[in-house]
Amino acid sequence: MKKIVFLTGAGMSVESGFKTFRGADGLWENYPVQQVASHEGWEKDPTLVTNFYNMLRKKLYAAQPNEGHRLVAELQKDYDVTVITQNVDNLHEKAGSKNVIHLHGELTKVCSSRDPYNPHFIKTLTAEHSDVVPGTKAGDGSLLRPFIVFFGESVPMIEPAAEEAQKADIFVIIGTSLNVYPAAGLVQYVDPSVPIYLIDPEPVMAGGYHKIKHIQKGASDGMKDLMEILKK
Repeated sequence: MKKIVFLTGAGMSVESGFKTFRGADGLWENYPVQQVASHEGWEKDPTLVTNFYNMLRKKLYAAQPNEGHRLVAELQKDYDVTVITQNVDNLHEKAGSKNVIHLHGELTKVCSSRDPYNPHFIKTLTAEHSDVVPGTKAGDGSLLRPFIVFFGESVPMIEPAAEEAQKADIFVIIGTSLNVYPAAGLVQYVDPSVPIYLIDPEPVMAGGYHKIKHIQKGASDGMKDLMEILKK
């Protein structure tokens, strides 16, 4: 069974009405990114940050996967599919994707602020109980914080993601520019013989990668085109 690896970014979730990480304006849902998505912001005002993610979680639980998410999941019938996403939403999972690597964390989870990746203190929230009361503590006594990779923090999941990229028979990028590192560096792990498809409505700087075929459409329409190409 051939292996398809997807790398998805903010453009994947736009049609679901869910704004993910920073736009060009450096704002996230009208808040300065430094205030709500940096370690300094968290240290300075954990209550503001906790409430911001409570608000964002409500929006996420109301959002539905779009056709693009569904088509990615549908390919699991015929391919071994891994999704590497820069998005913190769970819309790929909601659409049925089984193997999802989150580079920048997951909005539906909270963790210890002392030891964010300690599995003992990572907790998954539900739609019914999505709010965290500011000041709530994790099992190790530190404040419970969003399970999000803040700006300037390391990205531990980049290594498993790079291993998946190396195994790809087909590599597909959706809704992310090839300028955001470390995710953009993943393309360098793809074998030079492997076809790379890039689905994005904007013109994209492909950074001198020879084999990238650009499907200049949004996530859903672009995925429909890709399905046709793969059938051939």
